[in-house]
Amino acid sequence: VQLQASGGGSVQAGGSLKLSCAASRTFSGFNVMGWYRQAPGKQIELVGRITSGDITDYADSVKGRFTISRDNTKNTMYLQMNALIAEDAGVYYCTLTLAGAPTTYWGRGTLVTVSS
Repeated sequence: VQLQASGGGSVQAGGSLKLSCAASRTFSGFNVMGWYRQAPGKQIELVGRITSGDITDYADSVKGRFTISRDNTKNTMYLQMNALIAEDAGVYYCTLTLAGAPTTYWGRGTLVTVSS
């Protein structure tokens, strides 16, 4: 499975941005899709995840501001980011973990910059 993240860009602090992550094919069974990010000079961190049953969890730093959703008919996951702050800037990556699979798929990142 190949993942393609898109939607990154430059936004002012307080603004919004919506990222998309499209998978190259459909997949069935239990799975988890996630968003990670890496700020310059920092370790990669989990932003949030969504299961195939639409259960979500988020990092404390984005709770109440970010929302993850998915459209299984389009094999696509979304990350709606509101009230962006400088600390949200970085490269955002999407992931897919399939039940029973030995590895997690990673997509190429999309860059988000937040200007004050």
